[in-house]
Amino acid sequence: MEDAIKRNLHDPDRLENLYRENQLQFTTSFRDVYEDIKNQEIARFWQARLTHDISQPKLISWGSRQEIIFIVLASLAAGLLAKLPSFLSISEEFFYPRNIGFIVFPFLIGYFLWKRQADTKIIAGTTVALLLAALHINLLPSDNKSDTLILACLHLPLFLWSLLGIAYSGLAGQPSRRIAYIRYNGDLVVFTAITMLAGGLFTGITVALFSLITPSAPQLFFEYVGIFGVAAVPLVATYMTQTNPELVGKVSPVIARLFSPLVLVMLIIYLIAVVATGKDPYNDREFLLIFNFLLIGVMAIIVFSIGGLPKHENNTASTLVLLLLSGLTIAVNLVALSAILFRLSEWGITPNRLAVLGGNVLIFVHLLLIFTELLKVVRRKHTLTDVENKVAVFLPVYALWSICVTFLFPVLFSFR
Repeated sequence: MEDAIKRNLHDPDRLENLYRENQLQFTTSFRDVYEDIKNQEIARFWQARLTHDISQPKLISWGSRQEIIFIVLASLAAGLLAKLPSFLSISEEFFYPRNIGFIVFPFLIGYFLWKRQADTKIIAGTTVALLLAALHINLLPSDNKSDTLILACLHLPLFLWSLLGIAYSGLAGQPSRRIAYIRYNGDLVVFTAITMLAGGLFTGITVALFSLITPSAPQLFFEYVGIFGVAAVPLVATYMTQTNPELVGKVSPVIARLFSPLVLVMLIIYLIAVVATGKDPYNDREFLLIFNFLLIGVMAIIVFSIGGLPKHENNTASTLVLLLLSGLTIAVNLVALSAILFRLSEWGITPNRLAVLGGNVLIFVHLLLIFTELLKVVRRKHTLTDVENKVAVFLPVYALWSICVTFLFPVLFSFR
């Protein structure tokens, strides 16, 4: 749909027909490509129309029959893959840490490659990358205490997430398409939470009823129904966000605006509590680890909040909150970086310390870019689109780092 919109910008009749054929898909696709075409008058006209048109359909769209069949088959395949250890007597301790990402990401990648009619080169490239990643992670020496194995298992989902981004945005990955991908992830989180809540309610009722018939009902349900349901949730949530963008399209910005100030207040209180209780990230390894997880979480909230802010509204207050949150997170990052460098100088280089150092440096640089752009927005020198471009341009760097840790670290450190 995105390509069709771009091709027919000089054909108003064809654009109108595209809109009438599938209003929901046209709306979400136009939103994704608008930054690339906003200099054209007809694009600005459609932006105003889609933004203020109150006659858009409110009923839920169930998409095409082909999409429904694809999602059902993919959900069944994901569930069967999740049950592979019981089918083939594979150790769960071996299988799940290495392959948890493959239960979901390949099917999401396949969905977007199919839905967007991706180029043959992209299909072949992502398929080969998935196969090589699966072979690599499963052929690593089976040592549960190996730091490089644990790091590879932790960074592999990030690599698979990058492949999903290519399937969604294309290999070139224009900034507007990458931001659309970030919005999709935000919408996916929201709809997944809603689906899990509904699924949990259904599970509770079902288990309670069948427990009255047989005591083994809970175990049977989770083994043969629950695992298929959990595997299907991301696929169903993705399908619903793509066929009904209006369902969560207005929810994500609200959540972004609501949680950003709450996270800012929480971070301030947390740092005060750290100082008051005398916690030491320099010598307390567990505390430093928690500190870094906090950093990653706040960074994710900042990125999703920027992607979720509507461009046609006054976002001064939200921008100021994100500016303060970015600045405070940079301060937290500096503390974490200094603690990691201290541990490196005192106890030497290890795979864990090097991985944490690299991740912190990337987040620090990215935060600086975002903070600088937000400051310019507050001073009215730049727009939120410029901030989004800084967010988007750095995403491939995270992908490269995930490749380095997943594929190179085990070899560089002799699998220790």
